[in-house]
Amino acid sequence: MPSLLSLPEISGAELSRLVDRAVHLAGAKSFPPSLAGRAVGIYFRKSSTRTRTSFWRAATALGADAITFGPDDLQLITGESPADTARVLGGYLDLLVVRTNGDIAELRALSEAGRLPVVNALTEHEHPTQVIADLTTVQEEFGELAGRHVLYVGEGNSTARSLAHAVAMTPGLRLTLLTPPGYGLPEDVLAAVEDLGGAGRIDQRHTLDEAPTGADVVYTSRWQTMGVQKPDPDWRSLFDPFQVTEALVERFGHPGTIFLHDLPAIRGQEVTDEVLDGPRSRAWRQAYHKMTSAMAVLEWCAGVA
Repeated sequence: MPSLLSLPEISGAELSRLVDRAVHLAGAKSFPPSLAGRAVGIYFRKSSTRTRTSFWRAATALGADAITFGPDDLQLITGESPADTARVLGGYLDLLVVRTNGDIAELRALSEAGRLPVVNALTEHEHPTQVIADLTTVQEEFGELAGRHVLYVGEGNSTARSLAHAVAMTPGLRLTLLTPPGYGLPEDVLAAVEDLGGAGRIDQRHTLDEAPTGADVVYTSRWQTMGVQKPDPDWRSLFDPFQVTEALVERFGHPGTIFLHDLPAIRGQEVTDEVLDGPRSRAWRQAYHKMTSAMAVLEWCAGVA
């Protein structure tokens, strides 16, 4: 059974299938017991509201038994090796969802030692399940992804990187990253994304005057990724022009443009209340789709969909 550690490790067809399944589940009157008899572990070393809750709800709604572990719940804190912990968990669980905010190699080691599928629920550089929820929201809104243009405004963080991966794997979808100088995706990452199939459909700009107009989606994320302070004490002066206001959406969008935010939002920083709570906002539906996308991912990893 497969793990979902990084989007480039699956095919574009599999990504499309996960999004289609999440959209289907969102419209279903009831959820199927597709994971009945399965046991899902949810291990989060860092704080989480949406991702942790959505995976718990996804597992239980599909009929699985779910157990959650916080940062102090496993014997890892007393010195047991991750490999030994994983070997034990592999005897109890069918799937393991993990958030570490660290290196993806740790998740890969847990999967190999435990011989069980592992789902990446956020590492330092990637957030694949978040972006499946994002694409699900866009597809539900517009009916299809091809031909749509996403303008991502803010820091080139884990969400931005995974979004670039997803766009590169989705024919006809376009992405512009509008980031402050020094806070974008590295050039080697952009080159790798182009190799995935994103050549000509993904670019990065660093001033508002360079950004194209006519975006179907304006997307921002928290400027202080994972709540970590930036080393530059004057970083806000670089970011302030990139705040998503109604004026920014009108400048770069069109009457049907929607707004996305992966949440949590710092109101008055990366986005104004007017936008986050306004009629363009799909941030709350996007948060709901963290659950439907989690369902799709768990079914895929379990080999039942």
